[in-house]
Amino acid sequence: MSSLSSRRLGSAAYEASIGLSTEKRAILAAVLMAVVFVVGQYLMPAPETPVPQAPSPTTPSAPAPTQPSEKAAAPVPAPPPPAPATAKPQAARARPPQRLATIDTPLYRATISSEGGKLQEFTLKYRGEKPMIVLGDLGPTGLVVGPAGHAEPLPMEMSASDLQLGRDRPSAELVLTGEADGLRVRETLTFRADTYAIETVIHIENAGGTVRAVTASLPWTTRQAWKETSEKFLGQHPTEIAWAPDGHVERVGSLCDIPEIVTEGRWIAADSIFYLTALVPKSPGFKLVARGEPKEVCEAKAKDPVGRITIAGEASPTIAPRQTWEGRVIVYAGPKEYDRLRAYGLEDTINFGSFLIPQNWTGGRPVLPMAWIGVPILLLMKWIYQYVGNYGVAIILITVVSKVLFYPLTVKGMRSMKAMQALGPQINALRSKYKSDPQRLQRETMELYRANKVNPMGGCLPMLAQVPIFYALYLALSVSPELQNAPFICFGKLFKIDLWICDLAGPDPTYVLPILMGITMFIQQKMTPTTGDPAQARMMLFMPVVFTLMFLIYPIASGLALYWAVSNVLQIGQQWLMERSNRPVDSGREAKNSARREAKNASRS
Repeated sequence: MSSLSSRRLGSAAYEASIGLSTEKRAILAAVLMAVVFVVGQYLMPAPETPVPQAPSPTTPSAPAPTQPSEKAAAPVPAPPPPAPATAKPQAARARPPQRLATIDTPLYRATISSEGGKLQEFTLKYRGEKPMIVLGDLGPTGLVVGPAGHAEPLPMEMSASDLQLGRDRPSAELVLTGEADGLRVRETLTFRADTYAIETVIHIENAGGTVRAVTASLPWTTRQAWKETSEKFLGQHPTEIAWAPDGHVERVGSLCDIPEIVTEGRWIAADSIFYLTALVPKSPGFKLVARGEPKEVCEAKAKDPVGRITIAGEASPTIAPRQTWEGRVIVYAGPKEYDRLRAYGLEDTINFGSFLIPQNWTGGRPVLPMAWIGVPILLLMKWIYQYVGNYGVAIILITVVSKVLFYPLTVKGMRSMKAMQALGPQINALRSKYKSDPQRLQRETMELYRANKVNPMGGCLPMLAQVPIFYALYLALSVSPELQNAPFICFGKLFKIDLWICDLAGPDPTYVLPILMGITMFIQQKMTPTTGDPAQARMMLFMPVVFTLMFLIYPIASGLALYWAVSNVLQIGQQWLMERSNRPVDSGREAKNSARREAKNASRS
């Protein structure tokens, strides 16, 4: 026992023994000596040789000696021998400090935390710097291993601190190890230089002697309502939750109305129109999980983000003693480029919608999927871009190709509308004559159409056939992240304003395209043959004005405005060529002369 420990505790031991019998004092002294020995060994690793001192009740430097007596002749238990200096009681396992590892690839820059291997930072190098994680609001929480309901990430040790990927090193692994209540856990993260996906392999070993039921989860959280917090780039904040059970895709477009989801399936994702975070289980036993807070949380009046949604890939294996379980999950966080998504079965996360019948009417399953047309157009645009190197030029070329392909239908529709326009006076005469007999008016009108070989639907059907194609082209441009920061004709900046189109995904800062679109719409409408009354014709001429004002107040992407304006210009050119051709003019004159003859006959009768 060290002399310092004796000096600290000797006096207290003596005072506590006053008035006690010799036997009790001896027992108490032995107990106190044992306590002093243990505490001294723990606090003072370097023992000193005790110095014998004379017993004195008032001296605090030595413990009180036991007075000999006949009653105390029995042997007193000797103090335990001093242990070696290296022997220390094992302290409880402390939570290791957090360590960080930096992963740098040509596509992104990431920071991995030892807290469950969570991503502290994940910044895309995609048409600028685009951070996919907002600490505390958006991002993963790390690997969770424990009983059901456990939510704290597992503290782990990491095998490396920095990884640099490129041509010389196309892939690399980061191994994290930890323990959770007798379970040995190893998490292996595989990074590749040519993809935004991270492969996560979870290995859990039951080192104990009993069967263990454990839950392993990879959660990713996002806010339900961002309130006044703006995005750092278009598409940073998720706007919907989508998952793929049983070979189809289900979506919830309002983050404040997320039901609790626990199901099997191919993937689950939190995404926006341009970017995506998806968890893709690649091992059996995983379930897709999503949980959110009540809708009332979103309705709270606040400036900062409120509510929280968690999506996860979650497995609950039962592991026998000395056995292991392994699970594999792909984590994709990046742009919604079709080719990249298709490599992981995520291409259905691009929402092309349904034609005519909204998806929310059919449980999220499109009846007439626009993806059938939208995907080929998207791939065609990327193929053209490989040769021209400008997405604006690619949009113009696709619009030209579509107009050329549908030119025969356009001609047929315009001729039919011209013939209908020539019959206008005669139809008005029939309306005046049979205004009190609707059935007779209908019969006479149809007879007039048959006599002049005019199909009243001939002008509409060719146009309707083109609507799905142009709508799919519109959708393909709307969901293309490739247009972000993609220039068309860009002269730089003037007073921090782009001159001219430096971002096809953003609005035209000079408003040239929306105004050009409105002017071309007006000219096109002016040139289109009218078959209705003058009031309806004036209303149709007013529509371009309404559209122009709407697009000035609520701007659309420059890529869409470019497509619309070019389409209008090409349509004007087609109509002008048709006006100059002899065949449509002669047909129109013949129909007009026939209409005049019929009008005279009708007036005579």
